[in-house]
Amino acid sequence: MSPAPDQGPIVVALEIGEPVLADRLVALLADLPGLRLAAPGEPADAVLTLPEPSPSLDGEAGFTPRELEVLTLLAEGASNKSIAQCLGISVHTAKFHVGSLLDKLDATGRTDAVAHAARLGVIHL
Repeated sequence: MSPAPDQGPIVVALEIGEPVLADRLVALLADLPGLRLAAPGEPADAVLTLPEPSPSLDGEAGFTPRELEVLTLLAEGASNKSIAQCLGISVHTAKFHVGSLLDKLDATGRTDAVAHAARLGVIHL
């Protein structure tokens, strides 16, 4: 996606309330050619936001904010060690969160958990 030769870059604003996710998105988008991240308060061509959580899904499954962070990292293929490093927690705690997610999603493994979560709309791939 590149802008027309006579136009400047596409200006994108991030409205992400989760600091870890916002920082990761900034790192991913910062060096894309033809795209520039908007400064706070600056008008933008597009705005990236998180969808509002579905009350029925969160209520039924009872995911904690930390479990949702772990689930996002699982969807990226992160190991327990990587999850621990990204979130500043111990590997033991990361394993605990992964196990809790497997139970709540009635999943047989990490990939199955991500697939179930995507089907339920808990995460968007």
